[in-house]
Amino acid sequence: MSTFALENPNTGRSEEEFPRLDDAARDDILDRSTAAFNEWRTTSIDERAAILARTADLYEERIDKLAEHIGREMGKLTRWAKAEIQIVADIYRWYAEHAHELLADEHLPAQGANHTFVRKEPLGPLLGIMPWNFPYYQVARFAAPNLLLGNTIVLKHASICPLSSQACQDLLEEAGLPHDVYLNVYASGAQMDAFVADDRIKGVSLTGSEAAGASVAKTAGENYKKSVLELGGNDPFLVLDDANLDWVLDQFALIRMYNTGQACNAPKRLIVLEDFYDHAVEYLTDKIGAMTVGPYDDDGADIGPLSSIGARDEIVERLEKAAADGTATVRVGGGKVDRDGAYMEPTLLTDVDRHADIGCNEIFGPVAVIYKARDVEEAIAIANDSDYGLSSSVWSTDLEQASAVAARLNDGMTFVNEHAVTAAGLPFGGINRSGYGRELARWGVGEFVNEHLYRVSGQDDAGQSPAL
Repeated sequence: MSTFALENPNTGRSEEEFPRLDDAARDDILDRSTAAFNEWRTTSIDERAAILARTADLYEERIDKLAEHIGREMGKLTRWAKAEIQIVADIYRWYAEHAHELLADEHLPAQGANHTFVRKEPLGPLLGIMPWNFPYYQVARFAAPNLLLGNTIVLKHASICPLSSQACQDLLEEAGLPHDVYLNVYASGAQMDAFVADDRIKGVSLTGSEAAGASVAKTAGENYKKSVLELGGNDPFLVLDDANLDWVLDQFALIRMYNTGQACNAPKRLIVLEDFYDHAVEYLTDKIGAMTVGPYDDDGADIGPLSSIGARDEIVERLEKAAADGTATVRVGGGKVDRDGAYMEPTLLTDVDRHADIGCNEIFGPVAVIYKARDVEEAIAIANDSDYGLSSSVWSTDLEQASAVAARLNDGMTFVNEHAVTAAGLPFGGINRSGYGRELARWGVGEFVNEHLYRVSGQDDAGQSPAL
């Protein structure tokens, strides 16, 4: 049997081993998920909501152990891990509390019938393919609304997250979810195409790389089933004035380096006007250069390790190439940290060629990029000069101007004087190379659903139904 190991990025050492799914087991998994669906879809909304509410409680009760899992798996600092787990609890609780509102029938004008309405009904077994950077949150975003709706879930998590991925199933079942309604599978990405193509899977949601998203979308489309993709981002962070510039730069540095820079919706491109560009560069050089690096359980660390040594090395190599070919200037950082594990120096880049690799493709690590704009119009042009379209933000003391600029940005989510805000009641998703579809809030139950039209008509004395 093929196995894989938990590779601890804090130490660079292999730890526990886990068995990888054998292809021959696929039919059994999908048969079990289908059988579970036939039962789960008939449970009451109140019963489903109660399970989600209890799941929220369990995440809060087990927060220390759950935080340790992802600290060991992908290096998330404990304070960040606990914040993620609290958001997860909020998501499950929000769907529990809003269950009847979200699933209520939508009554339409009768239009010639006695009664016309649309009912939200589940589709069947769904496949979720999730990434390692927010191991619990990414799952909750997909699982909570679809379990409430009555779908069942087969979940393939990132292979570096064996502890947290199994915990997602275990907590749901401890909360009362029937067996096989949610199935965690230790599978490789190469095994997913056959799952996506199988008739028993009725839809697929992927958060991950663009290459993986393109592959999933292709197979899903060929098999007439819906997909939702949340992919990369190269989010702009526009600063329009310097009235409270140092505070704004502090916010940028904190948000950019959150989760060691490994967030698709992090602000990766800081765009400031030329009047205060030099000050911004000097301030961030000092700010980022002073950040400390440490393991997940170091309370004094500003950032942790990257998810793997390979991920760290790939970013460092890209930075070295950019510096060598003149497409970026490394102001501070940019190298490996001389210690065991997947650590790198927090980095600031200037003079970045917007159309070179380092400028137009996502950097998934602790690397900040700053651009200079002559005026607001050029700032908008730089912000929109991207094939991505996940999120963006505009920062200014002039809210009217900031709101007008925000309305001209081509993204799925745009914020004024904040960035990367996520909550159960806010939709999440992007456009263009950042993917399609929405998760969370009422949109979370609107993707993998049969919006079933019903018309109820009476009969006349001759026994004829009225014409539709």
